[in-house]
Amino acid sequence: MDGTYELFRAHFSPRPGHLDPEGRDRKATLGLASSLLALLGDTRERVTHLAVAFDNPIRSFRNDLFDGYKTEAGVPQELLAQFDVAEEATRACGVAVWSMRDFEADDALASGAARFASQVEQVRILTPDKDLGQCVRGTRVVQVDRMRGKELDEAAVTEVRGVPPALIPDWLALVGDDADGIPGLPGFGEKGAAAVLRAFGALETIPVDARAWPRDLRGRDRLARTWAERRADAFLYRTLATLRTDAPIDTSLPVLEHHGVPRDRFLAFCDSIGSTTLKGRAPSWAR
Repeated sequence: MDGTYELFRAHFSPRPGHLDPEGRDRKATLGLASSLLALLGDTRERVTHLAVAFDNPIRSFRNDLFDGYKTEAGVPQELLAQFDVAEEATRACGVAVWSMRDFEADDALASGAARFASQVEQVRILTPDKDLGQCVRGTRVVQVDRMRGKELDEAAVTEVRGVPPALIPDWLALVGDDADGIPGLPGFGEKGAAAVLRAFGALETIPVDARAWPRDLRGRDRLARTWAERRADAFLYRTLATLRTDAPIDTSLPVLEHHGVPRDRFLAFCDSIGSTTLKGRAPSWAR
């Protein structure tokens, strides 16, 4: 699960605010914990192993590669102040935490998918972020948008994005990714970029000469000119969009197995954030 996404979603949701006994904003943390408990109790998901990944801090090695990459700028201070307590909330639910420094939460998810796909029936990556589509493999590794009730296997990623998972970084290099601060190349829309990649494959094999581009591609002369002028930028953007599979996560599958919510730790956490309603939401207690 992408914990950073869950935190942001909870913070900006219409749900009422929540302050802990010391008057500190804990709305996002409460929302994360509620979402996590709902997942653990979901009989459709049948969670056996789980880890929640966080960007903590938000900056990563990609900021050294590109000045425009996402930072904590513009993120409300009351939200930034909750990342540590959100990790404690996750542990209080009996769930492993992948806290990323230098790497990103998405790198942790990609690393987990790569390492554990052969060891379990299915890896389910819980985030709607487009870049995680590159990790999808057949029906063994799938991407799940819980809020919209959508699940993408490899065939679905190819249908929705217009390119297979392996070309998602190339596609994002052309169209950009606002969530991560990747601007893409001017004029390249999702369908046009997908058409170019379907015709030629990866960025390396896209020709500069517009005459080699598909005749029915709208604005091909203009796009080919942009490509000729901005190829170097596109290769940088692809590097930014390519998720790492060597993030420092715990590689032991038993560590991720969920055995229930640890009662004392969970109840103590509920008291620390001043939530009485959360106490009754644990789907099962650790034996």
